[in-house]
Amino acid sequence: MAHYIGPKARINRRLRAQVYESSGAVRASGRREHPPGMHLRARRPSNYGLGLYEKQKIKHYYGLGERQLRRLFDKAGRTKGNTGQQLLLLCERRLDNVVRRAGFTNTRSQARQGVVHGHFQVNGIKVNKPSYLLRPGDVITVRPRKNLQLNYQGHFQERPAESLDWLAVDAETLRATMQGLPGPSDISLPVDANLVVEFLSR
Repeated sequence: MAHYIGPKARINRRLRAQVYESSGAVRASGRREHPPGMHLRARRPSNYGLGLYEKQKIKHYYGLGERQLRRLFDKAGRTKGNTGQQLLLLCERRLDNVVRRAGFTNTRSQARQGVVHGHFQVNGIKVNKPSYLLRPGDVITVRPRKNLQLNYQGHFQERPAESLDWLAVDAETLRATMQGLPGPSDISLPVDANLVVEFLSR
């Protein structure tokens, strides 16, 4: 699950959400509105099925494995506030997600690959773990290699960075600074977190 290589448009159709952002997956999933499978068009999911779908949205969108999701869920449960909301806020702080939202890449899959290949530094130190949780004050930069600098500058020219209060991005120097923590309005995935909490609490 953490490295899904199957048909992405099929997942978008099944979950009825654009959890994979690549242009090919978006185009393909837009051709057919109904979920894949001959018998799923008229089937109404149970409460268990609804919770499973919402959980699968989080796993596919953020590139999480089952154990990773459980660990984040346990951590969110020890944090004050709504557990489902805290779970999504922890996912938003992952390095690969912040790299994507800063505009370094066009999709989370690209961001994950760039992090794993060691293209990014946090506070001047190379980090190759997509699950690294960022904190306020952390600075993300592209490693000082000419080919990497040109590659990621091209991404900024294709698509400007999102305007986020908690993230300051300098496209010229390829630098992103965490100015604070994301809030509930900054969660980029439309998902019913309460159903996910209910499902994971079984």
